[in-house]
Amino acid sequence: MGRGRLRIYLGAAPGVGKTYAMLAEAHRRQERGTDVVVAFVEDHGRRRTADMVAGLEVVLRQQVLHRGARFSEMDLDAVLARRPQVALVDELAHTNVPGCRNEKRWQDVEELLAAGIDVISTVNVQHLESLGDAVAGITGVRQRETVPDEVVRRADQIELVDMSPQALRRRLAHGNVYAPEKIDAALANYFRPGNLTALRELALLWTADRVDEYLQKYRAEQGIEGTWQARERIVVGLTGGPEGATLIRRAARIAARVSGGELLAVHISRSDGLVGSGSPHTLIEQRALVESLGGSFHAVLGDDPAAGLLDFARGVNATQIVLGTSRRPGWQYLYGPGVGTTVTREAGDIDVHMVTHEKAGHGRGRIPVRRITDLGRTRTIAGWLIGLGGPPLMAIVLTAIGGLGLSTDMLLFLSLTVCAALVGGLLPAVGSALVGSSVLNYYFTPPLHTFTINEPQNIMAVAIFTIVGISVASVVDLAARRTHQAARSQTEAQTLSALAGTVLRGAPNGDGVLTALMEQVRETFGQESAALLERPDPLGPWVPVATAGPRPPERPEEADVDVPVGESLALVLRGRVLPGADRRLLGAFAAQAAVVLERRRLAREAAAARREAEGNRIRTALLAAVSHDLRTPLAGIKASVSSLRSADVDWAPEDEAELLAGIEDGADRLDHLINNLLDMSRLQTGTVTPLIQETDLDEVVPFALGGVPPESVRLDVPETLPMVRADGGLLERSLANLVENAVKYSPDGVRVLVKADVLEQPGLPDRVELRIVDRGPGVPEEAKERIFAPFQRYGDAPRGAGVGLGLAVARGFVEAMDGSVTAEDTPGGGLTMVVSLPAVERPPEPEEPGGSHGDGSDPLSELIT
Repeated sequence: MGRGRLRIYLGAAPGVGKTYAMLAEAHRRQERGTDVVVAFVEDHGRRRTADMVAGLEVVLRQQVLHRGARFSEMDLDAVLARRPQVALVDELAHTNVPGCRNEKRWQDVEELLAAGIDVISTVNVQHLESLGDAVAGITGVRQRETVPDEVVRRADQIELVDMSPQALRRRLAHGNVYAPEKIDAALANYFRPGNLTALRELALLWTADRVDEYLQKYRAEQGIEGTWQARERIVVGLTGGPEGATLIRRAARIAARVSGGELLAVHISRSDGLVGSGSPHTLIEQRALVESLGGSFHAVLGDDPAAGLLDFARGVNATQIVLGTSRRPGWQYLYGPGVGTTVTREAGDIDVHMVTHEKAGHGRGRIPVRRITDLGRTRTIAGWLIGLGGPPLMAIVLTAIGGLGLSTDMLLFLSLTVCAALVGGLLPAVGSALVGSSVLNYYFTPPLHTFTINEPQNIMAVAIFTIVGISVASVVDLAARRTHQAARSQTEAQTLSALAGTVLRGAPNGDGVLTALMEQVRETFGQESAALLERPDPLGPWVPVATAGPRPPERPEEADVDVPVGESLALVLRGRVLPGADRRLLGAFAAQAAVVLERRRLAREAAAARREAEGNRIRTALLAAVSHDLRTPLAGIKASVSSLRSADVDWAPEDEAELLAGIEDGADRLDHLINNLLDMSRLQTGTVTPLIQETDLDEVVPFALGGVPPESVRLDVPETLPMVRADGGLLERSLANLVENAVKYSPDGVRVLVKADVLEQPGLPDRVELRIVDRGPGVPEEAKERIFAPFQRYGDAPRGAGVGLGLAVARGFVEAMDGSVTAEDTPGGGLTMVVSLPAVERPPEPEEPGGSHGDGSDPLSELIT
């Protein structure tokens, strides 16, 4: 029995019609005589989707009891027992109710496929596991139900179901996706045009990568090595030379000329790990440049740069290769063609761009290599003992046994020279070659016991022995030095990489990073202790900034190693004196420590400057508010009181009542302004302590409307709403400020709507949303957060309209109660303030058998939030 085939309809966004497309495919297959059953399809109350299910055999769902409630899930055993040719399984990313055989629905699908049943399923792009962070960043909604990308990638067929953002929003507005009461919230939140466009792009890119995988697999199976120019891929070859930045920018411009162009930079490293002519530091800079331009950097091992570059280009199905003209002088082409010439000749159907640059033909500029390798005193002495003492001992042994023939004797002496080179380096090996040739001439070349050689061939043999001995010694010593240098370079590179990672991962203010850095210095160089010392005053004492290990030096004079960083900073070590070769790496540590210290200072200065600027701004705004907004009602009160106290005017009762009403109105405005100022002061000092308890919105909202005319507000707060966890007093003050602001900006004769409903969140506590909807001028998207800042009044608000604290106080109080206040566009024009508060948990209600999804995990409904 073979494995079943999986077909997936991938939706670019909720509501694009993937379930409808799956059912349409099922009807087509059924008309062709295929045995198709509906294992699980969720219509979410959409009439057209429910109509499509008609005419298909439906396997009854199983009822699962969980925490006193009944849920309906796909009956996996019933589908396996029915054994259809094709099973329809909707919502691949769904999480099953506890008590089912598998935790996730995609695991149920795996069992169906293993049983030889073909499966057609659906999933939205936002439920792919690898895209979780991207979707959350775009929509602000973290998907709780996800499916591993590999499950979807293994599908035999993937069909993208897509729709333009404008068409999808029209479908939504016509009621084809959600119930009417959810349309406004969906359009204003998740289904904004920008969100839908970004999700559409994610779906297209993910599907394109999947298509590219199919193409690569097909090419590999068919043994196709030629380039298929399905997508422009530009490969730029880097050597680590100074021309790399020019090549990268040139390749990036080529990639940018076509839609979907891809930039790949590759550096061919020698497979023996030895450093070539390129600079590792330059390669690091070029890697950062490639990534900043949206490309990717690749390091490939290979002894032949041209072959390695071509193999990489063919492996990624590249269409173009960008190379720089060689830096070699002209005379060096006598040794053979360069990499560029070889790649151009053997590239086949891959276009090769040769880019000229200012370093062309000027030589490679190799980094000088230190000629003497420090092998340590013990190895050097051992090498000299072997080189000088080995030949006489070998002569004694060979003389005692009568010799083995001149050729064999020479090989034995040559082995001593190689051994001396391996142990002690070049000079002991040269000494061994000279001493060995002399001993060989004296004891084993006729006439014996003289330095005279009679036969010309023996003269040639001894001369060749000396030359070969010195040559072998040079080669062995060179290999040993290169190996030592490579190991040291690798160690330094790893150390510097770890150092850079430690600094970059540190806190912005540097707390804890310097201590970790000192500990890393101490461990890297095997020291007893390490310290970073600072002297704020050129004539003052040194002050330790960070230390590691016991008894850290307190002054540079007490340290065994002292690395100054400028005039006022020093990195000091205690334990042993380091060789000069380690000073460069130690200097890098010192420089990084100085950077971290400077960054910490800048962060502190920036924080202090922000606090001072904020304080100045608040003081300036407060003075402006006090100078005008508080004086205006005081002036009115003063004028009314002066008029009433005037002895030469006999006020009529109605005039007196009007003046008293003006006094009362001015006092109320003063009281409101002063309360907002005091509330903002409490919020900024952190002294607001809400008394959280179960609160009924029916009791709080009417009191919050007392400050506005009754005919200016329309209230829609159902009595069936759950209670919320809030402080009744703070909530009333917050809602009063929000309603007064909405009434202030609403057109005359148009009432403000205050509406409340419950927002169900599967797997999370429910919340109650209270919406204050006005039909005023609205607020641009970029100003929606700014209007909540203290002393901010949007637009050309009149001077007497308040000090701009109402919205700031409202948000501060609500957030203190674990709630949120956000501003949204009102469909049709205006602004909607959304107050979200945690609801008091209600016991679950049992579901009728055969009902909709029991766990409430409607993947479309949860996205509206």
